[in-house]
Amino acid sequence: MKIRMDQLISSIGTALDAVEGELLGATTNHGRRIAILSAAMARHCGYDEDSVSSIASCALLHDNALSEYILSEKPGKDQAINLVTHCMFGQRNVQVLPFRTGIDGYVKYHHERADGRGPFGKKEGEFPEEVAIIAIADAVDARDRLQFYPAAELDALRERIGRHTGSRYTRQAAAAMLAVLDEAMLQSLRDDIVFDTFAAHMPVWEVDLTDRAIMGITGITAKIIDYKSEFTRNHSVQISNISWLMAERYGFSEEDCAKMYLAAALHDLGKLKVPVEILEKLGKLTAEEFAIIKKHPRWTYEMLENIDGFEKINHIASNHHEKLDGSGYARGLGAAELDLPMRMMTCASIRR
Repeated sequence: MKIRMDQLISSIGTALDAVEGELLGATTNHGRRIAILSAAMARHCGYDEDSVSSIASCALLHDNALSEYILSEKPGKDQAINLVTHCMFGQRNVQVLPFRTGIDGYVKYHHERADGRGPFGKKEGEFPEEVAIIAIADAVDARDRLQFYPAAELDALRERIGRHTGSRYTRQAAAAMLAVLDEAMLQSLRDDIVFDTFAAHMPVWEVDLTDRAIMGITGITAKIIDYKSEFTRNHSVQISNISWLMAERYGFSEEDCAKMYLAAALHDLGKLKVPVEILEKLGKLTAEEFAIIKKHPRWTYEMLENIDGFEKINHIASNHHEKLDGSGYARGLGAAELDLPMRMMTCASIRR
């Protein structure tokens, strides 16, 4: 079975964007803009398409360890140490994905500066130039909020980039940014068209659903989904393991077991849009709060619906709160509409 990893990575990026917005107040589609700029700069520098895919994907997922990092913070840690932890967790998470090229340090060093004043103290030439591409895209968008940046002030932005070349930004990365950041690029980063821009810039990345691919996908999605709240820690991995065992018990093929496993890993993707205060509320939810919770299967479906080869996985994942009598949510499906894998996913989720 083949799946489009570039499309799945895009969906994970959408989920991560929701976490960044809630926990850090980051602007919408930050990771997507970093990926677009990184892909354009990588092509300008002459990287092949496999390398462009790796650079842009790591750019999209550069803050993948955000929620895990926040939960790992302890009083007394200074910001520099926290930033190191955040970067190291992020590199560990992306390292297991089935990239076609090496990505050593791509996420770990994305806060480094050319003059060595980053969290790891690496200077220009001491970290991969691919990282420098991601770093300048991240820094410029975080500072200047490019989806809102006025085209009339583009010259001032370009001048500022040039002024920080050799100190904050490496020379090659700054030259590449200045080459691609024109008025057309700036316009393409607006929120209303950024998804189309992203799809146009990302190379097709198709993979066989091998054990390595499954473990990599499950690992990174679980770190993003499960670490949003203390109450969801390890939930996705546990449901994945239960679902695989149930599928084997019912005599599913290895491919169908893999589909169950992946569906379980992704079933709560939509919960990333649910506010933490609702997820962690100790008392009874109000009617309004429960109405928000009931939307998360639909949000899961929407995040996964545009991935080629994922149709069955999506239906299993997004219908895990449906019930045979039609009283479930979010669609109110009944027994005639729920096949065995969907019913098994509901049982696995309830069992946990």
